[in-house]
Order: sequence, then structure tokens, then C-alpha cells
Amino acid sequence: MVCLGNICRSPLAEGILKSKLNPDFYIVDSAGTSAYHIGEVPDHRSIAIAKKNGIDISNQRARKFIANDFNEFDLIYAMDIENYYNICSLSTNKSNLLKVKLILNEINPLKDLSVPDPYYGGDYGFENVYEMLDKACSIITKNIS
Repeated sequence: MVCLGNICRSPLAEGILKSKLNPDFYIVDSAGTSAYHIGEVPDHRSIAIAKKNGIDISNQRARKFIANDFNEFDLIYAMDIENYYNICSLSTNKSNLLKVKLILNEINPLKDLSVPDPYYGGDYGFENVYEMLDKACSIITKNIS
């Protein structure tokens, strides 16, 4: 799960997907394409909306997406088109590119919609993002289980 800073959208997506999958069989992680927040906890509003839905993401720490992540993960979900292209720019081969997907294409195939960045959008923005990511992660779970 990848967004820009790894403090709002991608930590939520990580927490939501982890809550839907058996941790004995799947590894779920998140990262940002920027280094702005390395080592920081998720935004307090992301933590709150996750907690409201029974998910604890307070132990996550932001990290930067690196080229080696292509070797570590089978699927890489970008939260928006800009980060999708930032991720793809680190790829060295076509098989890596095939791993990268826009997360909302799980809900609306081929529409290339972006999860809005809720950082400046108040609490409602985080609730809206949670609902989008929850729907997408439910579909991901069905597809990989």
C-alpha cells in the first residue's frame, strides 16, 4: 500500500487489509514515495478512524518505498495516479510493473480513480477514505484468498 507520505491513506489501507487476511499467510505493508515522514506514526485522524472500526494502526511507522520492494511484494497498490507513476519509475523490468495497481481500480475497474488525500479535508475526509479503502480491500481479499 503506497501513498505520498505514508501517514494517512496507505497506513489505513495496510491496517484494513491486514484485518481481513490471515497473518500466517500474508504480509501486508505500506510505504510512501516521499521521505517526508520516515519513522513517524500515522496521522492521528487515520489512527482514530481505524480505531473506530476496530483496527489498531498506532504501531505503524512511515517508511519510503524503495526499488527492493518489488522483490519483497507480489502486489503493490498505489493510492493515486501520481504515486503510481512514482512507483513505476523505480521499476527495472516489466514483471515489476505488472505488480503495481491503483487500489480504486478494484472497485471501479479501469477508471484510474485516486483515493483523495484526506490530510487537509477534516475528519469527514478520513471517514470517506476509510470506506473506499475498506471496499477495495474486501475485493482484494476475495481475489487473493
